[in-house]
Amino acid sequence: MCGGRGTRLESRYEKPLHPIAGTPMVDRVLAGLEASRVQTTFAVVSPNAPETAAHLERTDGVRTIETDGEGYVTDLLSALEHPAVEPPVLSVAADLPLLEGGVVDRVLAAHGGGQASRTVCVPAALKRRLGVGLETRLEDASHLAPTGVNVVGTTDESMTQASYDPRLAVNVNRLEDARIAEARCE
Repeated sequence: MCGGRGTRLESRYEKPLHPIAGTPMVDRVLAGLEASRVQTTFAVVSPNAPETAAHLERTDGVRTIETDGEGYVTDLLSALEHPAVEPPVLSVAADLPLLEGGVVDRVLAAHGGGQASRTVCVPAALKRRLGVGLETRLEDASHLAPTGVNVVGTTDESMTQASYDPRLAVNVNRLEDARIAEARCE
């Protein structure tokens, strides 16, 4: 998922292209997916990030799906309607520059090919301890914050998976988040 505006980041780059330790965030996420057991990667792009779309069109092994750029959920639902996409589907936000293959594989193993959807969350306390922004929390579990990693299943059933992995807690939404991500890359 890499079609958002990224206005809070206040970067001269489109959010997915904002560099962390010299590498665009979207490329870091793609490297994590490539190192995992994920078989096919689609990049969901929008008119909000044309440079990102052009960058991804030139990236080997990635197919793009264009959406209207109306928000994460709306764009994800639009991407799920694409004929080449069949649930279960792992969705990952492009603002998770610390994502690694092993982290992705643990999410997939926990899902186990089940039919329910899965929202991966971290404790809000972990985000506070790391010093990163805490913009969103779950309505029914305010001590948890969504990570931007989800599995869309084949039924309406949904579950929450709590993770204590700091690599899932660092979403880059502000420049301070980017500085924290860079420090953790060193």
